[in-house]
Amino acid sequence: MRDVTATAGRLVRCGKGILAADESVSTMNARLARAGVVPIPEIRRAYREMLVTTPYLAEGVSGVILCDETFRQEAASGRTFPEILASRGILPGIKVDAGTRRLAGAPGERVTEGLDGLRDRLAEYAYLGARFAKWRAVFSISDGSPSWLALHANTHALTRYALLCHEAGLVPVVEPEVLMDGTHSMERCAAATAAVLLSLFAELQDYGVALDAVVLKPNMVLPGAAARETAAPREVAAATVEVFSGMVPAHVAGIAFLSGGQSPAAATANLAALQHVMAPWPMTFSFGRALADPALVAWRGDPRRVRAGQRALANRVACNLAALRGGYRPADAGNYALA
Repeated sequence: MRDVTATAGRLVRCGKGILAADESVSTMNARLARAGVVPIPEIRRAYREMLVTTPYLAEGVSGVILCDETFRQEAASGRTFPEILASRGILPGIKVDAGTRRLAGAPGERVTEGLDGLRDRLAEYAYLGARFAKWRAVFSISDGSPSWLALHANTHALTRYALLCHEAGLVPVVEPEVLMDGTHSMERCAAATAAVLLSLFAELQDYGVALDAVVLKPNMVLPGAAARETAAPREVAAATVEVFSGMVPAHVAGIAFLSGGQSPAAATANLAALQHVMAPWPMTFSFGRALADPALVAWRGDPRRVRAGQRALANRVACNLAALRGGYRPADAGNYALA
């Protein structure tokens, strides 16, 4: 367990963050199509290769989460993606859940599946080079939701996943996401997030999960995307830390916030504000679209534009690195670069 605890520390305590490049095939195809790129396996492979081979990526990224397809693919060099990441000092991670399905008995709510056969899959991923894994559960906010049934079903699955990860020698990244979709207020998001965290840590502690070897990947406390309410970064940071301080034990390895549909600029500004609020755990980022969308737009599937895509990714990573270090200035965002 000491090795797993040390790996968890490398992910969140080194002043860097995690790049989530683990979209499912269907989600990635939709993103490529929106960017005007043909969604085929070779293009998906080329896109992920552009990301992981970005110069100096290890300066701001401690780990990269991949999906099963990418984890098993080889880059143009003939090396696998986990091999490339490890050779650059970046921890390879793998998404292991099977996506969400309708939860029986809870209309409009979802449960994440994928526990069947997970022990064997985790052992295989560890053999192939994975150092950590990720499982995502989603919770919507509406009248009556998230319900107790949805809370219990999803946090119980997250707990069983975490135990299996530790058994396989992998760090579990535990992702309970309260979705931004809707018109709910920031106060409603805070209440829902608190309920999710209460249920999650009750399960984790009841089952004896070693929390110092767990990385939490949650949402920030935000108004709904369609709400009339807006919140300044300092308000987001204060509300987020207030909720988490009451629910998350101090010995959790760290918190890597997801971007959850925020724009790249908003996610970074909120991350920067979080660094100015006292908290018992390190707080970093595990962003997907907020890091990689600018790279996809700059690249557009053109081999001649790989460097443009990599510069766009490096810029967003460097912005977040500046946020973690307390020196981020939105006005200078276009000038940040990794070196």
